[in-house]
Amino acid sequence: MLTPGKRKRDTNAIGEISESAIATRFLQLGYMLLLPYGGNQRYDMMIEDDEGETWRIQCKTGRINKEGTLIKFDTANHNVTGKNRQMRHYRGQYDYFAVYCEALNKVYLISVDQVGTTRAHLRIDAAKNNQEKNVRWAKDYEI
Repeated sequence: MLTPGKRKRDTNAIGEISESAIATRFLQLGYMLLLPYGGNQRYDMMIEDDEGETWRIQCKTGRINKEGTLIKFDTANHNVTGKNRQMRHYRGQYDYFAVYCEALNKVYLISVDQVGTTRAHLRIDAAKNNQEKNVRWAKDYEI
């Protein structure tokens, strides 16, 4: 008999969970979902609205920092060749990051042009210094 929660959750499984949650959310919002065949595309999915406009989406898993104030996610992928490790950003190759945070069970959509080329974060709670300028509030990107 299958016992829930016994499968080891490696990075592929975690990514699949995020992609599934993001796809479900876009379908709930009425978008057509277009999935590329094979794993060689730089984007994970495309969405299409009722007028036929499309957007390329890169799915990411968001993790809450230890203080519980930020959702962090990578905005580049890691290419590892032998001992070399390179970060490769996605600028110009897709339109949006869709970020799934399993701890909150929420999806966030943010333009690639609004974040840096290696990592980004969305703020859940106010900073200790109460900084407001240039803060990306998670609630503003939730879909």
